[in-house]
Amino acid sequence: MMPCVLVVSENPLLRESLQGFLGGEGYEVHCADSADQADACLERLPVGLVLLDAHLQGSNALALTRQWRGRSEVGIILVGGDDAERLAGLECGADDYLTQPLASPELLTRARNLLRRVHHAQLLAQPAAQPDAHLKRFADWTLDTDRRRLKGCDGRETLLSHGEFQLLNVFIRNSGHTLSRDQLMDQLRNREWLPNDRSIDVLVGRLRRKLHDDPAQPELIITIHGAGYLFTAGASLAA
Repeated sequence: MMPCVLVVSENPLLRESLQGFLGGEGYEVHCADSADQADACLERLPVGLVLLDAHLQGSNALALTRQWRGRSEVGIILVGGDDAERLAGLECGADDYLTQPLASPELLTRARNLLRRVHHAQLLAQPAAQPDAHLKRFADWTLDTDRRRLKGCDGRETLLSHGEFQLLNVFIRNSGHTLSRDQLMDQLRNREWLPNDRSIDVLVGRLRRKLHDDPAQPELIITIHGAGYLFTAGASLAA
């Protein structure tokens, strides 16, 4: 089944606006006015993208984002809020952040790109003919490129968000070379960037935490002051 869109907001005008706009573009759109309703929809529907009101009352939108990201690869776009909330949302695992006006070509473009990535990830998650061809090893880690998961030497697995997965792949492809923020942004697919955007730094911070790379003394992702970032561990196909 093709993924659908879930709009989560207590504001009926926002729900109706987004449902009407995206529905008019051919998407199957469902709505929820609470965290409980949203969880029920995520359990029974093939949701590929959640548009989550950053000011959802009765629930913390950032906590919900962190919870959903921890158990699913569903695309998450937070809507509304200010720059501080935007960065906090990215820290919690949101894929994108949009402010008013929402029923716009920009929303449609970002939703379409994110749904395409989610659908592609679902196709990749199907069993492969060569089960080890999608595994890459670096340092003490194994990256499963089909399931977007990191596996440590202790056997524990960690789910990567879309942005984290893309950034790690860029680092692996360019291991041993310093990349500026602009170069990293250019190599990340289907992302819209703003001037002075700190999203790269947010993603690097999230990757470091998942790689257990101490930001005070990093060994895998090194900050080259005034230049960018250097990834020190080359990857190889798993045997």
